[in-house]
Formats: sequence, structure tokens, C-alpha cells
Amino acid sequence: MSEGIDIVENQGVIEIHIDRPDKKNALTSAMYRAMTAALADASARDEIGVVLFAGKGDAFCAGNDLKDFMAGPQGGEAAFDFIRAIAAFDKPAVAAVQGLAVGVGTTMLFHCDLVYAAPDARFIAPFVNLGIVPEAGSSLLGPAIFGYAKAASMLLLGDPVDAQTADHAGFVTAIVPADSLLEHARRKAALLMTKPPQALAATRRLMKGDPAVLSERIEEEARLFRETLQSEEAQEAFAAFFEKRQPVFRR
Repeated sequence: MSEGIDIVENQGVIEIHIDRPDKKNALTSAMYRAMTAALADASARDEIGVVLFAGKGDAFCAGNDLKDFMAGPQGGEAAFDFIRAIAAFDKPAVAAVQGLAVGVGTTMLFHCDLVYAAPDARFIAPFVNLGIVPEAGSSLLGPAIFGYAKAASMLLLGDPVDAQTADHAGFVTAIVPADSLLEHARRKAALLMTKPPQALAATRRLMKGDPAVLSERIEEEARLFRETLQSEEAQEAFAAFFEKRQPVFRR
């Protein structure tokens, strides 16, 4: 569907593979659009019951390709379209995560039902460090899952969360050896396909609660994200990133 996104369909499961390993699976606007289209396709087809996300190579997803993201507004809008799509997706989503999961590579997992992590998985939300705010409802779901203090370490300091901490918090379903990670996730996706679909869908809705609350937070984050992206702080943070130096923020 797009360079960098590989779609595989197998017995009712659509696998969305982020396939840009030379860039640690950093996402471009075209890749976001391909994933959004795959979710829409999965939602519309009765024979599809599960979506599985995975990343090729040694990383799950390094977040946005910053050069692509900063090239114009299309990058940001494609990202927010994907966030809205995965948050509203009406069928189970499974993820197999190894190595780095940065930015949206972490926040998208808040909307997956089953998340399996390799022991080397690292979840990083560097939004504040880049002079911007978190997205994908993570400012709401992060404290709910990790507790406020651990979420503050993750979202305010940008501290990495290792697989064991994520497992203990309930952010991931289980830690799985790297060499069997994808096959394990595939087995769980296949198991979901054997469940009664209406009961499964109703149980997901009950567990997730009022979708309006999450949607409102996602839109509030998106508004603030756009505002902070234009700020002097973000300009300095991104310049420092590209120049490989420490940013200096004025108080």
C-alpha cells in the first residue's frame, strides 16, 4: 500500500508491518496514510476480525520521521488521522513490539488490546523534550495505566520505560522472547478470531468506556500540539536535534 508499510492478510487477520528498518521504522506521512487506510479496510470487512501491528528489524517504531514531519502540514495531519483511526478502531488490535518504541510508536499501543513485548523493548515519549505535548490520548491513558508519578517520569522527563516496568504496570500483556515474538502475537490474534465476534466487540466497548471522553482529550492534545509545534521552544528543540547539540530554553 505504501513504501515502508507492508500489509499481510491471513485468515481474518490483517497484519500491518512497519517496514523501514534502516530508519528504525520512523513514520512518514505516506506511511501514516497507508496504516489509516488499512484500519478502515479492516473495519469495513466482516471477514476481518483482528489487526496486528509489527515492526521489521530491531525496532518497532522510532516515531515520526522528523524531516518529513517538519516539511509541511501534511505530516502532522496524517499522523492525527491515524491516531483518530486507531483510537476509534472497532475490532481487536494486537501489537508485537521489539526494541525502540518512540513517540507514536509508544502512544499507539494505548489503543491496542494485546501488546506483546520483547525483553529489549523500550517505550519512550519524548514530547516535552521536543517542546511539544503528548498525543493519542496518552496524557489521559498514561496516568490511568501507570499511575500519575510513573506517567510523569515518562511524559514530563521523557524517561524510557523498559519492558519489565511496562509489564508490571499492565501496559503490555506479556514479555515474550524476541525470536518467538511475532509468532506468539500471531497465535493470540488467531485465538481472538475463534471468539464470538459480537460478545468480543461488546466486551471491548465495556472495557474501554465512554469513547467521547477519549476523543475529547485526543482533540485537545492535537490543538495544543499544533500550537506548541510553532513555539520558540519547539523550534529550539528541533534545531538542537538536527544539529546534535543540547537545546537551550529561555525561561
